[in-house]
Amino acid sequence: MENQILGLHHITAIASSAQKNYDFYTKFLGQRLVKRTVNFDDPNTYHFYFGDEIGTPGTIITFFPWEGMNHGRIGNAMATEIGYSVGKSSYNFWLERLKEFKVTHSPVESYFGKDIIRFQDYDGLAFNLVFTDGLMNIQPWETNGVAKIDTIKGFNNVVLTLKTIDATAAVLSDLLGYTEIASEGDITRFNNQNDSFSFIDLKSSPSGKHGQVAAGTIHHIAFEVKDESILMEYREKIASAGLHITEKIDRDYFYSIYFREPGGVLFELATQNPGFAKDEPLGELGQNLRLPSQYESMRSKISVQLPSITF
Repeated sequence: MENQILGLHHITAIASSAQKNYDFYTKFLGQRLVKRTVNFDDPNTYHFYFGDEIGTPGTIITFFPWEGMNHGRIGNAMATEIGYSVGKSSYNFWLERLKEFKVTHSPVESYFGKDIIRFQDYDGLAFNLVFTDGLMNIQPWETNGVAKIDTIKGFNNVVLTLKTIDATAAVLSDLLGYTEIASEGDITRFNNQNDSFSFIDLKSSPSGKHGQVAAGTIHHIAFEVKDESILMEYREKIASAGLHITEKIDRDYFYSIYFREPGGVLFELATQNPGFAKDEPLGELGQNLRLPSQYESMRSKISVQLPSITF
């Protein structure tokens, strides 16, 4: 089992304001800022990681908050909606919290047999809260506003919107070990039997416009593998299928490979190791600016150029 895809590792999106991004995900959603670092390719921009107390794979959403960036267009060839699992007992809590923070949301609706509420962050990034008894084994991050029982329990699903789903479905099933388990309207649901929580939902949109990645859109989704050895096994498998894939990349807190599946969505595979406590104690996660080693000598310059933000 350990030599297979273990579910979703993280999802990375783009934001237009570091302060608003931090406030929404920590103050409203009650997530922990697990890591505060910078974009590997643009060190003048933050890279935020939000999740549970320890940064468990499957709870992590990351952002590149480029100040003042224009909003993108949600459409084909991208991940378009994120589902978060919360306990059924937290239904009234989240309804009240949405009202308290003046977050516009949909009426309660049914989605694959679960009650959900749809909402967006300040940039228009689409989410839904899925009220379920099937929850990940995580380390809840309790805040003054969100008790452990009410915390987000990780990803339930991610929706990929595609012109046609067949080629993407083949990648999921033939290369990544997913199985088609259900369909509802224009959406076909896939699940990895190692992970009953993070479903991959393929939405067929034959007449939809191509999406444009910018603020309020998802840049890529990442699948979890145990370690580097298994990561490289998958690299060989994916390359042998004729897909262009990167070399192994050290992202400090995990090792990654990237490839774009035939439908146009950027996929990443990421390892569990070495984890977010690699360079700071568990109790201090997210409290200090951590820099990739190639930028450490530029710390003073980078710190001054990063957006001013109140944590």
